[in-house]
Amino acid sequence: MATKKQAKTVQDFSKYIRWFWMIFLGGMLAFLLVFLLASWGALGEMPDHTQLENPKTNLATEIISSDGKTLGKFYFKDNRTPVSYDDLSPFLVNALIATEDARFHKHSGIDARGTLRAFFFLGSRGGASTISQQLSRQLFVGVASPNTLSRLTQKIKEWVIAIRLERQYTKEEIIAQYFNIYDFGNNADGIRSASSIYFDKEPKDLSLKESAMLVGMFKNSSLYNPRRNPVGVKNRRDVVLAQMYKYDFINETVKDSLQKTELDLNYTPQSHRDGIATYFRGYLDGFMKEWIKNNPKPDGTKWNLYNDGLKIYTTIDSRMQKYAEDAVQQHMPRLQAEFFHQNTPQRNPTAPFLELDQTEIRDLLNRSMKQSERWRHMKYDLKKSDKEIEESFHKPVQMSVFAWKEGKASEIDTIMKPIDSMRYYKSFLRTGMMSMDPHTGHVKAWVGGMNYRHFQYDMVKQGKRQIGSTFKPFVYTAAIDQLHYSPCDEFPDVPFCIEANKFGNPEEWCPKNSGGNYGGKRTLKNALANSVNTVTAQLIDKVGPQTVVDLATKLGVESEMLPVPSIALGTPDISVYEMVGAYATFANQGVYTKPVMVTNIEDKNGTILYQFKPETRDVLSDETAYVAVKLMEGVTQIGSGARLKHTWAVNVPEYKEVITGYPYGLTNPIAGKTGTTQNQSDGWFMGMVPNLVTGVWVGGEDRAVHFKTITYGQGAAMALPIWGLYMKSCYEDEELNVSKEDFIEPKNLSINIDCSKASEAVTDDESEDDTPEDLDFS
Repeated sequence: MATKKQAKTVQDFSKYIRWFWMIFLGGMLAFLLVFLLASWGALGEMPDHTQLENPKTNLATEIISSDGKTLGKFYFKDNRTPVSYDDLSPFLVNALIATEDARFHKHSGIDARGTLRAFFFLGSRGGASTISQQLSRQLFVGVASPNTLSRLTQKIKEWVIAIRLERQYTKEEIIAQYFNIYDFGNNADGIRSASSIYFDKEPKDLSLKESAMLVGMFKNSSLYNPRRNPVGVKNRRDVVLAQMYKYDFINETVKDSLQKTELDLNYTPQSHRDGIATYFRGYLDGFMKEWIKNNPKPDGTKWNLYNDGLKIYTTIDSRMQKYAEDAVQQHMPRLQAEFFHQNTPQRNPTAPFLELDQTEIRDLLNRSMKQSERWRHMKYDLKKSDKEIEESFHKPVQMSVFAWKEGKASEIDTIMKPIDSMRYYKSFLRTGMMSMDPHTGHVKAWVGGMNYRHFQYDMVKQGKRQIGSTFKPFVYTAAIDQLHYSPCDEFPDVPFCIEANKFGNPEEWCPKNSGGNYGGKRTLKNALANSVNTVTAQLIDKVGPQTVVDLATKLGVESEMLPVPSIALGTPDISVYEMVGAYATFANQGVYTKPVMVTNIEDKNGTILYQFKPETRDVLSDETAYVAVKLMEGVTQIGSGARLKHTWAVNVPEYKEVITGYPYGLTNPIAGKTGTTQNQSDGWFMGMVPNLVTGVWVGGEDRAVHFKTITYGQGAAMALPIWGLYMKSCYEDEELNVSKEDFIEPKNLSINIDCSKASEAVTDDESEDDTPEDLDFS
């Protein structure tokens, strides 16, 4: 009887064992079947091999300087630039593994141990998503669904894709992709943008605590935003440090010391209107759109400037660009302060305008109103009537306006009528500056204005202004080239007229010297150095205006120039870009080299899509170019640019204050020319050393906005200080190798350039008087 009961018990137990194995094996088969179905796409679309190999991510186009720095990016939504594993700080990698996936190197996409733990404890002891799973979710699966069934389906797809990713990529590549794909907030898409925006560093240069903070943001970058929630981010960073200690990546002493520190952010926002070289990037945007229009992909589709991850290699040197922008930021607030001082309502009731009555001012503002972005938006986007738009310009609104505050560009929140804000903005002097290597044509610095956020009109290439006496070297060069003149040849400094109709001029043309002073004889070197109009008039009478126009055209000036005698004094409107290219021909021994801004364009894989070809042409003989350079050296030796090299005996402190950076203490050979237009509307300085040519313009948006007298309104006071500050910084940075040598002398020089024996008659207006009112430079 007992034996029968025992047999029955064994029989009953074996039944349970069979059921267990049936359920277990059935579950395994069902699990495998679900995996197979998921991999076949039955649970939703799955990435194929090609998609796994090239995941679709939006990559920003990167703008790279000649010294390998990122100047900026073009992006629409995703400011993402990928980096390789080797470009990551080891602290980043260790922090990520310790926090997100401690057994990362021991599994093949799914952490079975972590999955079982999460299943049995319902996630209360941590999740089970591996780095590979999280990457699969970021790349292909998307945001977790609130629906339980849908979420389970997503989880299965994550597992399948994670296994595929592990087969497709190395562990190091998976980590790099994970860092590259994540959105860290504040336009910081991917680790490179995050490192730059939060700490102004490259990923490989991040410290331990900086790495811990960024890894901590993986939990939820919206919640753990260091700008909005610094306390929460610090706490989360400390959790990461604790995890690193737990898994022996750091010791307890390091953990405890770092947990006591603050975040120490160096927040550096990235946008199209902020950062370095903003005006150049604005130019580059137009350049790239034109290039994209004419250069489709191999399949015929167009490149996307904002998503395709192009790399644009430029000629801009980030160091020289910074020095140029710093020079503008140092000088312009000082000059502006003096302009405001001279244009108080008591001193100038029509400020900031001169020579205009109230009717003319009203007409000017109305024209500007109809050309404004606000007018365009209201008329074409909002479909408002002209009357409604005009009324809106006379209603006070809240706005942020530009201001120089304590010598720095800033914004002021205020309430102002839009029409008044237009007048306010017109009171600010503007500037444009470009620097270029004359031998290669490579543009090294490009500053189109003071502040791109508020003044977006580029005054390097887009804007053109009257150039004044900076045009005179073209007249002198034509005379040297055509008539073989020497810098030492003498001309009488007397009133001179060109009769009517000789060169198409309807009336007699009789230019006057600045200050109305005449007398004696001058060498050409002295006449150019002191910008003597009568001698320039005699020269253009001899060579003819058409000859000068033809020469300027060959030198790269594309703007319209009328072949009339007055062109000798710089009446055409020409851009800084054109003028720098033209002057560079003198420094390059008579060979014109078209300015170059972009050297290469590559796709995201490094395939070269564009490579620039130099455009050069012979314009002058090396002898003519050299003689012209020696003429222009006189400007900085004895003329209007002498303050660059010599101590200046002016005893008026407030005037010296405006001449920013003086004394400059430059002792090397410098060729150049100042320029001042009628009524002091424009101030120019063009300066050259053998391997760098730089041009600077300063003036108002409207010609009626200018200094009342030449004391502050001349090129030597408005533009030259920016050039001097910039060059001092370039020389202090010895790695740039900016030349201090003499210009190269031709082997067979037949023209005399030694004027030591020639008459250097100096009239009264040239004497070095101590009062700035007598410094009548042009």
